[in-house]
Amino acid sequence: MMRRIRTLVAFSALTLMILAAGPERARAQEVEYLGTNRDWHAFQYTENGNRVCYMASRPTDEEGDYNRRGDVFVLVTHRPAEDSRDVVSFIAGYTYEEGSEVTVTIGGDTFRLFTEDDTAWARDEATDRRLVGAMRRGADMVVRGTSSRGTLTTDTYSLFGFTATYNEITEACGLS
Repeated sequence: MMRRIRTLVAFSALTLMILAAGPERARAQEVEYLGTNRDWHAFQYTENGNRVCYMASRPTDEEGDYNRRGDVFVLVTHRPAEDSRDVVSFIAGYTYEEGSEVTVTIGGDTFRLFTEDDTAWARDEATDRRLVGAMRRGADMVVRGTSSRGTLTTDTYSLFGFTATYNEITEACGLS
């Protein structure tokens, strides 16, 4: 029960972070919580009159020799009005080492993502699509990154509920 409460509190904080992230986000209307499927949560909101749908999860395990770290999330976002779907981003809870890469391992697949500030992304649309495909097939995902202080972190995410949640945001954004 406490884990569920902490998760809901964390996702409320995430929603506030997203809405406060910049001028475009500030115009977003209220975020609507669509539901939970195991370890994944679905949301949607309207930004500049256009629907945005996203899903989020927190790591089930976080490793690293650090004293303090902010909230850690993975997001998959659809923005149909911008012809954008399956955009995967990892929020590390710290600033990444400048010029560093993040490695994501799902089963036998490994992906290398670029970093900027506290977020990591795929370099192109094709990699995002392959990453989402691997997430749909996988059971867990291991994400390794290096902080600006040189600390290596390893975060493990459960992929249970990923496909159901992905289908939920895809349908909510009219992409199914």
